Amino acid sequence: MLVPLSWLKDYVDIDVTPDVLEKKLFDGGFEVEEKYELGKDISNVVVGLVETCEAIPDTHLHVCRVNAGSHGTFQVCCGADNVEAGGKYPLALVGASVYATAKDHVTIEGVMTIKKGKLRGYESEGMLCAGVEIGLTEDLYPGAGYNGLLVLPQDATPGEDVKALTGLDDWMFDIALTANRPDCQSILGIAREVSAMLEKPLKMPATDYTENGSTKDGFKVTVEASDLCPRYMAHYVSDITMGESPAWMKRRLALVGMNSISNIVDITNYVLKEIGQPMHAFDENFLEGNEIVVRRAKDGEHIVTLDEQEYELTSNNLVICDGVKPVALAGVMGGLNSEIRETTSGVVFECAKFARDNVRKTARALGKNSDASARYEKGVDEYSTVLGLKRALHLIEELGCGKVSSTHCDVNVGNSIEPQEMSVSIQKVNSVLGITVPTEDILRIMTNLNFAPKVDGDKLTIQVPAYREDMLPEGENDVERYPDVAEEVIRLYGYDHVESHFLPEAQVTIGGLNAVQKGEMALKNTLCSMGIYECMHYSFYSPADLDLLKYEEDAPERKAISILNPINVDLSIMRTTLAPSMVNAIARNEKAGTLEGRLFEVAKIFLPKSLPLTEYPEEKQTLCVGIFGNEETFYTMKGIANTIADSLQVSFEYEATTKTFTHPYQTVKVICQGEEIGYFGKLAYDIQNELNMRTSALVMELDLEKLSQWYHVKREFTPLSKFPEEKRDLAVLMDKDITFGQVEEAVCSACKYVKEVKLFDVYEGGQIPEGKKSMAYTVTFAPKEEALDAERVSKFVDKIVGKLSETLKIELRG
Repeated sequence: MLVPLSWLKDYVDIDVTPDVLEKKLFDGGFEVEEKYELGKDISNVVVGLVETCEAIPDTHLHVCRVNAGSHGTFQVCCGADNVEAGGKYPLALVGASVYATAKDHVTIEGVMTIKKGKLRGYESEGMLCAGVEIGLTEDLYPGAGYNGLLVLPQDATPGEDVKALTGLDDWMFDIALTANRPDCQSILGIAREVSAMLEKPLKMPATDYTENGSTKDGFKVTVEASDLCPRYMAHYVSDITMGESPAWMKRRLALVGMNSISNIVDITNYVLKEIGQPMHAFDENFLEGNEIVVRRAKDGEHIVTLDEQEYELTSNNLVICDGVKPVALAGVMGGLNSEIRETTSGVVFECAKFARDNVRKTARALGKNSDASARYEKGVDEYSTVLGLKRALHLIEELGCGKVSSTHCDVNVGNSIEPQEMSVSIQKVNSVLGITVPTEDILRIMTNLNFAPKVDGDKLTIQVPAYREDMLPEGENDVERYPDVAEEVIRLYGYDHVESHFLPEAQVTIGGLNAVQKGEMALKNTLCSMGIYECMHYSFYSPADLDLLKYEEDAPERKAISILNPINVDLSIMRTTLAPSMVNAIARNEKAGTLEGRLFEVAKIFLPKSLPLTEYPEEKQTLCVGIFGNEETFYTMKGIANTIADSLQVSFEYEATTKTFTHPYQTVKVICQGEEIGYFGKLAYDIQNELNMRTSALVMELDLEKLSQWYHVKREFTPLSKFPEEKRDLAVLMDKDITFGQVEEAVCSACKYVKEVKLFDVYEGGQIPEGKKSMAYTVTFAPKEEALDAERVSKFVDKIVGKLSETLKIELRG
């Protein structure tokens, strides 16, 4: 929330620097996300008095002699149409910083430094500035919107800093407010806190007004949905004079990000920002039936809001109606059919408290967010409702734009706006804080916070202000128990008083990671060492993601837990497999132009034992690896799987299988010591095409809970052999359905000296008979006690060839 320092000073005598105030706000529990001077980019700009102004022949330029007081007198060339001798304008001296504008003289393109230069042969020692060039708009300073020089008051002193003259030396605080402090969603709310922090009295805004005795005969208000609208106030104002708001009001609205519209509309916006109470003004000429009815909308009913958007409503929406039709969407936006116009002669001011959850649901369902809905969603108290209407009526009189009638309606459910008494134990308050705060300090702090405290022994009695009541969901108060009082005390007493010590039952533990965590971390390090990057995804996805991977209707992956209140359909079910998230991540990368990469995710999948849920689902830790790129193949993924196995000192076996979303001949299940632990395979071509993927992609999923039993196994060091390894290449002919795993098993069982069997070529067609394939391997022999000579290795090869022929009918190619 934006808070101008100049506006705060209306309510509190602030005698500290902006830096000190920022620290006090932080210490008091209010995060200042940003603090900046309004004219932070502007420097060395002073009041310049044009003493002489002569036209440069055949141009639109003038050469001026400008008096800048103690800074000296300078020659400046200027092309503005309103420059004249005797005028006073902002003068940017050489070295000054101002805003550079586009050709439209409105759009700011950056900050520029003024340098000495020449125009049409005339030296120019500075620049006379327009309002936009020093960061001003028409609402911030009268005349700044003119497409020419900004005219300064005649009583301005030459050489005076323009920032101080135009208010650019004001400071802005952008404050992040927590959900439990909606009472501070206003300038007055922050002023109350600053008053307590600085121990200065709070000056309340004027709320007095005089009713002129006129009435709106027969006007009435009916609230049919008091559960959604516990208080609705309306007041009639006659003899409206439409026009512009005064400069001070325009400026303040501009500082907090609101444009000036007209005096009546500006008053409602001003009360929203100052008091924190959303308001609305209805043109009485367009209210039919001389009444207002607050009710639930009828199913299928329509309304056109002020932004000219039409919406179809349901009975879940609350509407403000006249005697015939809806004229406003409660808490969100007014209707176009009752908007304030230039011809408005009488208005009915609305000031109400609406149920925060209903406003939030309506705004979200209709996609209609406004400043009012944002405020109502956080919670509005009835104290502010009453105060806001009084403030608006006072401003009507102050601005002289209407006459306050005696017609006032206040329909409510009887909630009090008086402070509510509550008592707590001082000892309990101190026990929460872990320190003893002196009673006199507790009294001082609670007094400054307007709680009117009294102490009787250990009993602290306070009066909770109405603006701190009924602010949270379910009607809870912000301050209703001793821990709440403790929080109020410590944030102004100072968190630096809190001492660090162990709880009575606390014990010092060694800490660290358990065996599973260590094993998982080691696995991640192994994956990272292969150039695979870790990624994380949401624990939910869409049913459409399962459709994309063509899971059957009765597939276990389809038995997913549905979210009761999903953010949207894309995050509506809990994950039963990590593959959809990985496939979509690969597709997003390729769409962004990244055509190769390796990713992995370690996360839980959620497997319900039954649906609907009767007990917590099984949460299974799972690894998913995704690789993509023209150089990535089935054997790349197999190498990754083997490396994982090696890191755990186990071996994986692979058997052909099928998945609905993978290539039928490039998919295997992964088996470890006779138990299936996962699968990997190449993504099917039709899915790749549907996702507009340009390179091959492969996906692997492994059950880490099954693998975790090997996390604790320590790696044993195997010393390097003293003797050189021997390698032989074998090209063999076999049936197409024989797998590499079968060949590898036969080779290793034939010779105990085999260290590795590596496939380097697969060939079909040409000279290869139908139903056959040629596969070429490199077999590595590792000697143990003595070196291997060529003759011995040849015998090993013969033995291997014989084993292949005997068990798999494999022939050695010539």
